[in-house]
Amino acid sequence: MSAPDGSPVGAERSIGQLFASATTELSALVHDEIALAKAQLKQDVKRGATSGGAFTGAGAVLVFSLPMLNFALAYGIRTWSDWNLAICFLLSFAANVLVAAVLALIGMSFAKKAKKSQGPQKVAASMKETAGVLQKAKPHPRPEHPAIEDRAPAAIEAVARSSS
Repeated sequence: MSAPDGSPVGAERSIGQLFASATTELSALVHDEIALAKAQLKQDVKRGATSGGAFTGAGAVLVFSLPMLNFALAYGIRTWSDWNLAICFLLSFAANVLVAAVLALIGMSFAKKAKKSQGPQKVAASMKETAGVLQKAKPHPRPEHPAIEDRAPAAIEAVARSSS
């Protein structure tokens, strides 16, 4: 079994290797957080587009179907009831308004869902929490070894290689 950087587990790793490993993990975490924010934002945009489509549909139904539906419905009501033709036209118009209102309610429900979505805010809070934890993190105390000064240039080289 080996660590993510390929060294055997339990083997002592240099400070440079530890720093390189931590940098890689932090970079992966940030990239994952950004990908999550993009996915949630994409979902919010879809909800907004659905809402806009429903509102557009409501408007189209109201505008384009009024003349034909009004005439057909008004004359149909007149045929079945022998009411005044003006009342029949008013009833026909009321039916069209009812259909448009139902479509508008559907659009409003999708708009509320898109507005209530807290996707990007959750991701931002998560990233702030991660940054707060990393700022408070303190390294474990290490025993002083005389050989550390000998390894310092190698550690600096490892960090320089990992960051390029």
